[in-house]
Amino acid sequence: MTAPVFIVEQLPEGPEFVLDGPEGRHAVSVRRLNPGEDLVLTDGRGRWAAGVVRAAEGKDRLLVTVPEGVREEPEPVPHLTVVQALPKGDRGELAVETMTETGVDAIVPWQAARCITQWKGDRGLKSLGKWRSTAREAGKQSRRVRFPEVRDAMTTKQVASLLAGADFAGVLHEDRLSGSEPLATAELPARGTIVLVVGPEGGVSPQELAAFAEAGAPAYRLGPSVLRTSTAGTAAAALLMGRTGRWS
Repeated sequence: MTAPVFIVEQLPEGPEFVLDGPEGRHAVSVRRLNPGEDLVLTDGRGRWAAGVVRAAEGKDRLLVTVPEGVREEPEPVPHLTVVQALPKGDRGELAVETMTETGVDAIVPWQAARCITQWKGDRGLKSLGKWRSTAREAGKQSRRVRFPEVRDAMTTKQVASLLAGADFAGVLHEDRLSGSEPLATAELPARGTIVLVVGPEGGVSPQELAAFAEAGAPAYRLGPSVLRTSTAGTAAAALLMGRTGRWS
């Protein structure tokens, strides 16, 4: 089993480190780590250090030995961003969780025309905070040291601008009669950026499809079945991870 991951604001500057606060409490009181066990400390932005538990103090302090210092994981290529239309209920957090586990690098909430859920005012800020917290926890759980960036929610116009700047851009679309190409056979870049749009439960509107196509993002289909908006991004990400060699 791989070593558990803990987030720290400041990585070790020497061979000894004290893990305290909420992460220290989780390590001592929940994970119940014992002397000699391995762990990983990370800032969630690619910098990390392997550590070994030396001792526990109280309920929330772990004394850690860091034998090899701080390392940095290079940014993965190609970089994968998923634009996720807002699902109903808590299925947005489910989408963020599973996409994080799959390896997505950035997630963009999108207020599509057919979204039932609306992010407005304090409710929108609270929902965005939940997505970011979910990405953080899923990043730890999946042993990542570079967590996905959950960006501010975008409008359709802003999404189109994001797509226009990508090395590969596409929109997942369920209509097989539209002539959309299978994502499994699309020509992908070896480096650069990939941006993929996942529509809402009601689908991407014709106006949105036209705007995205004009920005250089045609429609692609995944397979013969129709996936829910909360699972389509994860399925597509897994396909792209395999095809680009990131899962090799």
